Amino acid sequence: MSDTATAPLAQRLADAGADASGPAEPRHPDIARWRGATRDDIDAMHAVFAAADQVDHPTWVTPREEVEDTFDLPDVDHAVDTILAIAHDGTVVAAGTAMRHPDTTTRVKSYLQGAVHPTWRRRGIGAELMRWQYSRALQQLAASGSTLPGEIDVYASDGNDGAVRLAEALGLRTARWFTSMVRDNSVAVAELADLPGITLVPYSADRAEDARQARNDAFRDHWGSLPSSPDRWQKFVGGPFLRPDLSTLALDADGRIVAFCLASVNEDDWVTLGATNSYIDLIGVVRDRRGQGLAPRVVARTLRAMTDAGLAKAVLDVDTESPTGANTLYERLGFIATERDRALVREF
Repeated sequence: MSDTATAPLAQRLADAGADASGPAEPRHPDIARWRGATRDDIDAMHAVFAAADQVDHPTWVTPREEVEDTFDLPDVDHAVDTILAIAHDGTVVAAGTAMRHPDTTTRVKSYLQGAVHPTWRRRGIGAELMRWQYSRALQQLAASGSTLPGEIDVYASDGNDGAVRLAEALGLRTARWFTSMVRDNSVAVAELADLPGITLVPYSADRAEDARQARNDAFRDHWGSLPSSPDRWQKFVGGPFLRPDLSTLALDADGRIVAFCLASVNEDDWVTLGATNSYIDLIGVVRDRRGQGLAPRVVARTLRAMTDAGLAKAVLDVDTESPTGANTLYERLGFIATERDRALVREF
């Protein structure tokens, strides 16, 4: 095996015995055809994901808009990065994508995302699907021409043992756990004293780029995080789910964003969770302002805004080994752990 840290990633893959020549077409007797995806497949893909959501993580659902948005990303080509499994009656019964993160400044990372419709599971279709995705991800890593570390990630909800077994068979191992937490907004949020020189304001679209820069700074040392690109950031902050009125920015005396709490509302989740709710997508403090009490204040302002909007619950996800001690903060604010997800990783 090459012993130099500057060896091309393609060479390191070869040394590890990883075939990066590209995926072969899967074969399965229940599948009439395997092919890439187009915009015409958005509804069919979403139908597979929505059905899988009910089994794999029944408290939240994948929005159709989230699937559609990926077709607008310049770094994703669904014709070659996605594969669909088409049954003999023409129904799409499985879909999977290998999605390389656009930022390659510190590492080259590809995510495997996909699902098999629950009524088509336990037949070996998922194994064929994930093998294809994994092979495509290897090809993406090799094609980068980079000498940086390479990584393939799969996220699986706790209890989705099938996905875990398939990922482990490909050499991925559980590297991190994430916990979902829920808060009852009928419980009053404790009052916190104002911080000198800090103003809390709702998010506004004119601060989109400033917020992206703050997010990238705040998450630089978080496990698995890479900088958010302008394209992907705009999909998030300019999308249909972000709620500026519920989201909070902390500004210093110069107007710089030094902390943020960005929240969204997807009403489809209200049925699955059994209560009106808002999901807190991102909470962060820029690194030179940590330890000053900014995080609890931006979260508290957002929680009060949720209560004022009549939303019964607040939901978030947190890294169980967060370097900022976020778990403890959220527990103090009244959040209770519910479900877990794991990140399975293979590095090269």
